[in-house]
Amino acid sequence: MRKIYEILGKIELYVAEVLLILIVVLVFSAGVSRTLKNPIYWANPLASFFFAWATMFAMDAAYRRDKLMNVDFLVKRFPQKIQSYIKIFNYLVILAFLIFLIVFGVKLAFIQRYRTFEGMYGFSYMWATLSIPVGSLLLSITTLVKIIDEITNLRRWRKELCS
Repeated sequence: MRKIYEILGKIELYVAEVLLILIVVLVFSAGVSRTLKNPIYWANPLASFFFAWATMFAMDAAYRRDKLMNVDFLVKRFPQKIQSYIKIFNYLVILAFLIFLIVFGVKLAFIQRYRTFEGMYGFSYMWATLSIPVGSLLLSITTLVKIIDEITNLRRWRKELCS
């Protein structure tokens, strides 16, 4: 199971990188074409669509590697066991929020299904809005893995103390 999780992480990171490159190319091309008096009307909306997905994939990639900002100067003063309990509590709060985002993100995507991108008629805004529940699902999986890892660490420390 861990191997599938790691492969999923590599795919996420790759997709986020490709989307970032596409965003830069689209925005640059739109700027150049606008300067040449021949604007590409769909470039910026498409870049916004890519941005919505890239941020969610990149957020999970950063979260997997513990690269998101955190304030832990107080928590670091506690014993390792207490730190693990605090982390598990924090992960449970994060998981509850992500479940909220999944549920209401799906509802929002459903509401947005008839809205179209400006300059991209026929392309539903729902596809950009779906980045919220999909990204939240990926973040939830990462959060569950982190909870399992912390519980495993607690069990390992308990066994070490008993032996």
